[in-house]
Amino acid sequence: MSQFMVEFILPEETTEEFIAKIPRQRLKINKLMEKGKITSYSLASDRSKLWCVIKAENDIEVMEIIAEFPLIGYMQATISELMFNNTATAVKLPLYSLN
Repeated sequence: MSQFMVEFILPEETTEEFIAKIPRQRLKINKLMEKGKITSYSLASDRSKLWCVIKAENDIEVMEIIAEFPLIGYMQATISELMFNNTATAVKLPLYSLN
């Protein structure tokens, strides 16, 4: 299984329809994170971009996953396969003894 970085460009102006779909988007993301399909999900502070790392067999599977996002109609996606994706939780730190 490979990992893919998906960068989404968000609309400059949000509509009421867009805002109304945010709770469904968050619910979908949370479910995919629970299943281990999405390992990270980040929003730029200016709300112009969104990034997520998706575990999938290929870019077609990634497209199938993001096609289910409630907000996909408002976003432009760019998919990049990752060679690796280091995270702090993946690094094993030595355990300290309190003795």
